Amino acid sequence: MGKDKLRRFEENKNFANLYEAPYSQVLGKDHPLKGFWAREVFGNNNPIILELGCGKGEYTLAMARGDRQQNYIGVDIKGARLWRGAKTALEEKLAHVAFIRTRIELIDSFFAPGEVSGIWITFPDPQPRKENKRLTAPRFLERYLKFLRPGAIIHLKTDNRPLHDYTREIVESRPDFKLLEADNDIYRHRKVPDMVLEVKTFYEEMFLREGKPITYLQFSTGLPATESPAGG
Repeated sequence: MGKDKLRRFEENKNFANLYEAPYSQVLGKDHPLKGFWAREVFGNNNPIILELGCGKGEYTLAMARGDRQQNYIGVDIKGARLWRGAKTALEEKLAHVAFIRTRIELIDSFFAPGEVSGIWITFPDPQPRKENKRLTAPRFLERYLKFLRPGAIIHLKTDNRPLHDYTREIVESRPDFKLLEADNDIYRHRKVPDMVLEVKTFYEEMFLREGKPITYLQFSTGLPATESPAGG
């Protein structure tokens, strides 16, 4: 392991906005902050929005810069990537931003029923040969339902058309989800909410330079949501 990565891991331990939980601490158990993120971490009762597989947190940070009425939490397993997001949030004094280092398979150990108001999944690994590892596979959607409030919105942005189509098919087949938006080329059609077009990840910028269409899905947990465009 490189010295720079080791340095980042050490710095992560001192970041007040980065929460790391050993696998054994949350496997089949509740994280100590489950149900208390708004009060204990953010000191408010504002809605909580997650970005799953956030990488360096650029999307989480961009949403938070434009919206201080919601709390944002980026989730990823890569500590060296999270270092960048957590450090930037501290430097910019974004007190309504936090990060969690964990596997997405364990995400329901961190949040209580109704605690989360929305989820963003931006350019995840499409896992073409491993359906169960896709972040929109039924096994993951079931986990999200455990802590999403009624009417919460899930957003998927991807350059992978098969993942887009796969997710849409699942959403439309389930009575516990309602499809709200589906676009297979958002920059050509430009009919999605402004936030979807204005905030871009590193990979999104790269895919756009390569001329790849960017797709978008927005679906809710059944009931209409009333939060701002960043959450839905």
